[in-house]
Amino acid sequence: PYPGPGGRVQVSTDGGEGPIWAPNGRELFYRSGDKMMVVPIETKPSFEAGSPRELFEGRYLHTGQDYDVSPAGDRFYLIQEGPAPTEIRVVQDWLR
Repeated sequence: PYPGPGGRVQVSTDGGEGPIWAPNGRELFYRSGDKMMVVPIETKPSFEAGSPRELFEGRYLHTGQDYDVSPAGDRFYLIQEGPAPTEIRVVQDWLR
């Protein structure tokens, strides 16, 4: 419980970083190396974390809190690792 006191609950089984709550509050996302993981969460009658499972794996930038989840909780925003872009295009007045 916040602001405490209370016990700790281990969520990951093999380490992890960058946890983010799903918008619905019933899942916790985190990264484990190149894998995006999800853990189902129950808060009533008490806090309980389910078993983690892999959602997908890929080479994405790791800089701490370097990803986000869409408001609907159905998409992730990540920066894919790779060579730097050699061209940038700017489109002005695209609504005309």
